[in-house]
Formats: sequence, C-alpha cells, structure tokens
Amino acid sequence: MRPTRTNASSDPTRLRRAWTSLVLDIFRLNGDLLAAGDTLVGDLGLTSARWQVLGAIALSPVPLPVAHIARNMGLTRQAVQRLVDDMRPDGLVRLEPNPHHRRAMLVVMTEAGAAAYRGASARQERWADTLASGLPAESFEAASELLREMQRRLDGPHTPTPATHPATEGA
Repeated sequence: MRPTRTNASSDPTRLRRAWTSLVLDIFRLNGDLLAAGDTLVGDLGLTSARWQVLGAIALSPVPLPVAHIARNMGLTRQAVQRLVDDMRPDGLVRLEPNPHHRRAMLVVMTEAGAAAYRGASARQERWADTLASGLPAESFEAASELLREMQRRLDGPHTPTPATHPATEGA
C-alpha cells in the first residue's frame, strides 16, 4: 500500500508536528524493541545487534565482507566489525578469504550461528503473532510503506546538511 498523496495535509505545521511525533514514537519503539529482542534471544548467546548481523548474513545469497554487511544494515563498518569480532570467539561467525579483495575477509555464519539464528527467528515469529494479534495487516503494510518512503527521502536530496539547515542558536 502506498501512502496516498491526495490526502496530503495543506497545513505545514500539522504535517511537521505529525512527522516529529512519528519520529519520537519510532525512537521509543526502537529502544523497546532492542530491549525486548535482547530478552527474547539472550539465552541463545545473542543480543538484538548480533541477531541483526546474523540476519544480514543469512539473507545474503553470498558471503559478504563487513563493509557490505554494514551498508546493507545502514550501520557503520566499525559497528559491524566490532560485532563480528565479538561473535567470532563465541563460534557464531568465521572469516574466510575473499577472492576479490585480499584484506576484506568474508563473514560466514557457522553452524552454531545458524542454529542460534533459527532459534531466534522461531521465537520472533511466535512473538510477532502475539503482538500483532487482532490488528489489521493493512495497517502494518501502510506503516511499512510510509517508513520506506521516508527512508527513500532521507537517502535522497532531502537529507539535511549544515549549510541548508543551520543549527538553532542556543540549542
């Protein structure tokens, strides 16, 4: 479902407040999701962050270097490198030579990592069923489309720069 552009508000103040409210709700939801995810998968040797990296590895059709995983996740290379370095001693991932780049090793999920990821995914499905019970799928689809549209805009020419959006004095 794509958001309808015909219903766009002609009141810029209302639109700005609605956007700001949504962003604040997303920040709160993100924190709550990370905390709940940590609880959900902690006994599997995972955190929400580790789970996300394993998911990026699992969803890729080919092994990727850290920089590509980071780009796919919208994270910094350093953040993903730290997580990979933390997961290696736990046996969740290993590094393999990259035939295309001598220094950028490929990150590969081990069987232990795959088992942890499968366990986390199964728990997430049951959790999602409980959380979403009684709510219309169309609402989630519309919300997802709106978030993807805003992501496209942030990735495009709408990204603020200091020159176009100066800091407010005293802020």
